[in-house]
Order: sequence, then C-alpha cells, then structure tokens
Amino acid sequence: MAEHFRDDSVAAVAVRIDAEHPHGAVFDPHQPQLRVTDLGAIRGDGIFETMFAVNGTPRKLDAHLARLRRSAAILDIGVPPAESWEAAVGLGLEEYRARGGVPEELAIKLVATRGVENEPASEDPAFAGTYWLMLTPVAESMRANRGKPLAVTLLDRGYDSTAAERAPWLVLGAKTLSYAVNMAALRHAEAGGFDDVIFTTSDGQVLEGPTSTVLIARAGGEGEPPTLITPVLETGILPGTTQGAIFTAAERAGWKLGYGPLTPEDLRAADHVWLLSSVRLAAPVNRIDEHELAVDPELTAQLNSFLDQDLPVNHPTD
Repeated sequence: MAEHFRDDSVAAVAVRIDAEHPHGAVFDPHQPQLRVTDLGAIRGDGIFETMFAVNGTPRKLDAHLARLRRSAAILDIGVPPAESWEAAVGLGLEEYRARGGVPEELAIKLVATRGVENEPASEDPAFAGTYWLMLTPVAESMRANRGKPLAVTLLDRGYDSTAAERAPWLVLGAKTLSYAVNMAALRHAEAGGFDDVIFTTSDGQVLEGPTSTVLIARAGGEGEPPTLITPVLETGILPGTTQGAIFTAAERAGWKLGYGPLTPEDLRAADHVWLLSSVRLAAPVNRIDEHELAVDPELTAQLNSFLDQDLPVNHPTD
C-alpha cells in the first residue's frame, strides 16, 4: 500500500477501522477523512489512547486497550473489540515495513468518536462510531529532552475531590477528546515561565498533569529502596499506564508502593517528583512554583529501565 503515499510525505501512517474493515485499512492521513458533522470534531465526544512502540513493539498494549474500553464505558460509546485494534496496529507497522522500515520509536494514537449524530456507521454497536489510529515517529526534540528537569505550576482544576462520585456525568477518569482545558492550562503555564502543570482539586488534593500522571518518591532507610506514591484514583484521575507498569516492576524489585491522597505539601516534602507519560516516560520535576526540588538522574534512569520490561500494569483493586 506504500504507493498511496508521496515519497516526501510526512512519515506518519493512519489506519481506519469500520464494519467493512474490522482489521483495519490504511489511508493517507494528509487527505480529508472526517465528516464535519462527526461528534468527535464538533463536540469532542470521543476518547483516545496514546501508546509507545519501540522497534515495532507497542508497550502496554493490553493496558491501553483496557483503558480505552473503560473510557468507552464511561461515555457509553461503542468501540471495536481488542482484536480489531491489535490488527490495525499490526497493519500500520506492516505499512512502515513496506516503506522500508519501522522507525525505532513510534507514538500510536487510537481514537474513537461517537460518529455522526443519528447516523450510526453500522448496526453493530461496536462499529457504529468513527475509529482510526495514527502511527507517528517520535520527534527528535522529544527524545532529546527526555530526562530534562521540569518546572511545574499547581493549578486548581475547578472541582473538589468528591466530584467523580457526586457527579458521574462529568466523565472524570475517562480519556476524552475534550482537551481544551488541558491545553489552556499548558498555555497558562508557559506564559508564566513553567514547563508543565499539576492539577489540584479545590479542596487541596493532587490530581494529575494535563497529559501525565504524578509520582513522588520518599527515601527509604540506609540501603533501602525508596517508596513510590501516586495519587488515588477515586478523585477521578486516569489510571496511568506508565505509572502502573513502573509499580509492577518496582514491586518485583522489592520497592514499597503507596497511593495518596496527596496534597501540595506532600509534593513539596517529597524527595523526588516525576510526571509520567507513555512517550515522554519519567520526567523529573525540579521546581513546583517557587519551591525547588532535588533531581536524581540515576533514579530517573531506574524508573525508565522499569518501563523497558513492559510488564502488566499494577493499580489498586477495589
């Protein structure tokens, strides 16, 4: 299928999934594809996942597909079965091979929308919406900046820590396409001289970053590993796949693990803080507003080596 693309085309591959192509069909991402009446475009009524692939192998594939299904259930959107997404990812990788080789690092974004209102794409609810995935080489700038310490600012997300339970219609905890607030927060941070954001609740609990999960470390005793702690999920944050994979590997290595609730004071008192995401990996934080934090490059490297193991994720069970 490589003949469908210009030789000088940006090195991205796109695959759509529908009832006629349940295992995917490659399309040119540089040509119009989406109907302007699609609810994903006009209302942000959809969900997505972004996973990391190294040397043609997606990391945490099962965890990302499970979280996609979780988000779909929260929004009541039908999504194709896991085997459709897996086959589509494989088709995208084969397209790269047909072009001459799979890039060393890829970001793979899976997208599902509710489709066009009152015009389901199929009578099968699993294929009634709009579905596609994009495979894009990780930018050299992203790779070069991995491990670079971040200055972050704390911003109030505008709801309290009980909102997820009190108001399920806010769809907190789903990875939706409605990212306007997240992007506005990042622009606000950049205007203030910060690299990123950590959201807090109006009653003072730590949530997550606009595109990341928060992780802190508290030093152990002499010769003991640190304790890793992440915020509780009950506040409505996403269950982080990167955090979950790190916790699995750390537990096997004998490290102690913990879940919040965390407060801004806990962040400032921590020995180390990171923002975690699938493609950026573990990014150390060296400043929270005006408070300076220590950075340990070796400990950051250890966390990222845990991710190399690509283990199943570890989250608390009810």
